[in-house]
Amino acid sequence: MSDIRIAIDAMGGDKAPGEIVKGVVEASRAWPDLKLVLVGDQEVIKAELAKNSAAPSDSLSIFHASEAIAMCEPPAQAVRTKRDSSINRGMELLRDKKVDAFLSAGSTGAMVAAAILIARRSPAVKRPAIGTVFPTIGRPVLLLDAGANTDCGPVELEQFAIMGSIYSRAVLGQENPEVGLLSIGGEDLKGNDITKETLTQLRENKFLNFRGNVEGHDLFQGETDVIVCDGFVGNVVLKTIESEARAVAHMLKNAFKQNIFTMLAALLMRGALKKLKKTMDPETYGGAPLLGVNGTVIITHGASSHKAIYHAVRVAAECVRKDVAAKITGNLAALKKRHTEGLF
Repeated sequence: MSDIRIAIDAMGGDKAPGEIVKGVVEASRAWPDLKLVLVGDQEVIKAELAKNSAAPSDSLSIFHASEAIAMCEPPAQAVRTKRDSSINRGMELLRDKKVDAFLSAGSTGAMVAAAILIARRSPAVKRPAIGTVFPTIGRPVLLLDAGANTDCGPVELEQFAIMGSIYSRAVLGQENPEVGLLSIGGEDLKGNDITKETLTQLRENKFLNFRGNVEGHDLFQGETDVIVCDGFVGNVVLKTIESEARAVAHMLKNAFKQNIFTMLAALLMRGALKKLKKTMDPETYGGAPLLGVNGTVIITHGASSHKAIYHAVRVAAECVRKDVAAKITGNLAALKKRHTEGLF
């Protein structure tokens, strides 16, 4: 991972700057060859570094930004008006190739807006997409788009499938990722006009290992590596998953507290429950890549802890090392040429 430069928004997120700086310090100690840049209020960052027995150095530096974009602010407006925000400055560092990747736990909308306005889309990409990884009973699945685009057509969805396949292959280690199109049924005739047209295009795309339509109950089977949908559906799916996970955890806790026998059962199952919790922990998956922009952009949950930031740094470095952004650009440029020449 040597010679990889990653900027981190120190001011974004519900637990910033404390948990952000702590996670970055841990990552710096784990991978001393990485060049990590904390973007935000210099004095605040220095104070947080001191709390973690760290200080600015060649491998852990500070880039000052006097403003921060709050979660409640209108994203595009905030990006345009808060020129010295940590998100803007981090994205400028990426645009100017002073860093190879930029990550933030701040406003998702602001990150997407800044990526499009400052770093810019990759050539041939119509719309960038957020890819989110979550655990299943089999192998992890990448769902995209997870919220960047509420309305998408077949061309965008086909591009999402390609970008997701590249990421799955490069970062998640799937040699020949299996792609599914999220719909209301597995049969080809199910779905609305957009999904039906997209299904045809995905079947004809020789780059993809396309299995066809998948349903909601296929999400956790672990038999599909990449699941494609528009950002409206994807975001609803993710919020539903998060809510259900919290509800199940709450119900289990209450069940184990019912009496002495259930508490004893919980004690006996403690090892298995800890293993399950670790497997289901979304913070270990390193945030969500914003695919289709120039450079590597990672968006982490607003409530990210130091552990999530640590793993986000790991994933950002892996994306850079595997040259994911360049592979997306090359493959989508080839796809655009084939469409233009009428080969599909």
